[in-house]
Formats: sequence, C-alpha cells, structure tokens
Amino acid sequence: MLIKKAPQLHTAQVFAPTNIAMIKYWGKRDSQLNLPVTSSLSITLPEHGTNTKISLINDANDVVILNNTPLSADSHFYQKIIKFIDIFRLGNEKFCIETVNNIPTAAGLASSASGFAALTLTLNEIYQHQLSNQQLSIIARTGSGSACRSLWNGFVLWQKGNAKDGSDSFAFPLDMSWPELRIGIHYIETQQKSISSRDAMNLTTKTSPLYCAWPNAVAQHLDEIQQAIIAKDFIRFGEIAEQNALTMHATMQAASPPIYFSTPETLNEMIKIWELRKSGIPIYFTQDAGPNLKLLFTAEYEAIIKQYFPELEIITPFDEGIAT
Repeated sequence: MLIKKAPQLHTAQVFAPTNIAMIKYWGKRDSQLNLPVTSSLSITLPEHGTNTKISLINDANDVVILNNTPLSADSHFYQKIIKFIDIFRLGNEKFCIETVNNIPTAAGLASSASGFAALTLTLNEIYQHQLSNQQLSIIARTGSGSACRSLWNGFVLWQKGNAKDGSDSFAFPLDMSWPELRIGIHYIETQQKSISSRDAMNLTTKTSPLYCAWPNAVAQHLDEIQQAIIAKDFIRFGEIAEQNALTMHATMQAASPPIYFSTPETLNEMIKIWELRKSGIPIYFTQDAGPNLKLLFTAEYEAIIKQYFPELEIITPFDEGIAT
C-alpha cells in the first residue's frame, strides 16, 4: 500500500523503454489489477519508448499532452492517465503531464508499456517515494500490464503470481545477455489499431474455445525459451518465439467475433520470412496485438536480411554500454 504524501519536487522527467514479449501476456485473471493468467518474457528496446515530464501547475484541472497534442478531459487516454496519477496524489495538487512516444502510439508496438512505466517512474520522482523496483513494477502493472517489464533493459520475466491482491505479480530482469541478437522492427501499419489490446484480450478469454489451451502452451514455451537463451541456441529461440506469437493470434482468431490484427501485407511478409528460412537464412518473427512484425535474427545475417527488408529498423538490444 502506497503511503501518500505531498509532492517533493516541482517537476521531473524520465524516459522508459518499451519491451517486446517473446512469450506473450494474453489474458487476465483480474482485469482491475491487470493480473495475468500466465507469466511472460520480454526483451527491452533500450532507445525506443516514452519520455514523460510532469510539472505542478496552478490550475483547476490536470493537463495531459500526448505527442505535443493537448487532450480533452473526456478522452479515454486522459481519464486513464488521471486515474493512475490518483494512486499517488495526496490532495488537490494538479499537474501538466507531457508524454512523447518515439514509437507509433497504439499500433501494437507496446507504447502503453513504456508510457505507464515512464509515468510511474516520473511520479516516484515527483513525490520522492524512493520505491523499490519491485514496488514500481507492481504499480506500473496496474496502469498497463506489460509496463511492469519496462523498468529494465535486456531479458525481463514477469511472474504471474497467485495472490489475489497482486503482491507477487511483478517483473524482474534475467541475468542473461546475448550481444549477437538482433531485432528488426518491420513497420507495416502505424496508425491506431481498430480494437485495443485490452478489449481484444478480454474478448479472447471470454469467447475463444482455444483459450483453454493457452496457459499450458505458455508454460512450455517459457521453460523452453529460457533454456534456449542460456544455450545461445538461436534456432530454438526463434522457433519458440514465433510459435508463441502464432498460437496467440490463432487463439484470437477463434474468438467471437474473430480478431484479426494481420493485414494482407502482414501475411505476405510472413510468407517471405518462411521462404527465406527454407533457403537457409535463420530468420524468425514475433507479432504482438497489431499488424507489425518484429524480425529475429543474429548479427551474422544482418547485412543479407537488410537486403531483403531495406526499410527494416534494426535494434541491438544488448549493445555495449547498455546495462542489462
């Protein structure tokens, strides 16, 4: 339980990175606390995410500015931000919240993860709570489930926990590094998706007859991918990550009504990846709740993959000088 107190700083600004799940979070056992049905595992994209600045203001209402655009107080995003700030707010203090994403917003690239992680960290600075990373992870999770994984670089595991109050559902970094690993962001569509991850997740868990198989599949994938990471077995790593993503999307497609985030171009690019694998190039993909793909490969094949995907944004998640 957070002990509320008056703000200690007038302004604070923090950047938080986004993360890409290799083993997905899809389904909640408690929607209010964002408690997941399964554990999950992600890789952070260290330089991609959200920069949030919060300042005290003398005004009757809070001000929320997203990507340099002021938001209406009746917008869903505004209300969600204010509800989250109320976790920290002691009295009638009002804030100007300026948040900027350097990744597309609400396009399946985990902008909400970095957004609520940055918001949590900035509020912790404003109020000078000096909370532990575990406490920060728990609080960030209540804003957006995957935000609990955006407090660290590298591989991060979110343990689902079992407690009803969510006290044992938090993320922590894994002491594993893989300098040769590459992630390629393949932007297919960057506009806001037609259904939010939250709504799609709820619809899947309630209506998809395939969802009952999802928890067991995740448990197996989670164990196997950690073994692959330890062994630096990229082929197995890629196989598991791709299978987990395809399993999640198949489960969504069996919902009523069906949920399709893939576009014809998404499918064409998947086929292109499968054809490249047949030709001997070890490349895999993962896909979150959106049409965009994240390609997985190693440094050895970076140049040749760039030839096939010239617009690909290649990220080195374990770059030298970045703490993991």
